[in-house]
Amino acid sequence: MIGLSAAGALGTGTVQARANPFPEKFMPQLAKPLSPEWRAGEVHVVPDDFFLYFMHTDLMAFRYGVGVGRKGLYEPGTFTMKRKAEWPRWRPTNAMIQREPHKYEQYADGMAGGPDNPLGARALYLFDDAGRDTYLRIHGTNAPGTIGTAVSNGCARLTNDHVQDLYPRVEIGARVILHPKVRTT
Repeated sequence: MIGLSAAGALGTGTVQARANPFPEKFMPQLAKPLSPEWRAGEVHVVPDDFFLYFMHTDLMAFRYGVGVGRKGLYEPGTFTMKRKAEWPRWRPTNAMIQREPHKYEQYADGMAGGPDNPLGARALYLFDDAGRDTYLRIHGTNAPGTIGTAVSNGCARLTNDHVQDLYPRVEIGARVILHPKVRTT
């Protein structure tokens, strides 16, 4: 594994060297895939380790630290990324509003994209085999201290800098695998 922490080390110039509210291991790095079956262009989220792997080639991946869905909200499976957005608009799902109305009801009409938006700087939208939006996203966050934790409503989150690095690499139609949790956290 080769550590990458300098600005532009992954090629887009968006990853910047600075103090991070999470361990160094969650900084973007080149890494070998965990399985020889992973293929170039795929995205793999390994929730127990809090890593997202974007397969650059069949033998090498860009690895990013992520935050994942909290217990009972993480949904493993194989999905297709059919939409991407920069500074996306956000609306909590109906389930989020029902679960925590005090927190989400005020956003029932949505929130414009921007630095205070929970989806952060970029979002990748995951769809099921029938072509339906799952409401699962891989997105940025304005709360970088949540990287390496299971606190979200089901999505995988990266820092805004890191999602801006990942965003141009992932093509529409990419296969995305959210691997099952083995541990219960």
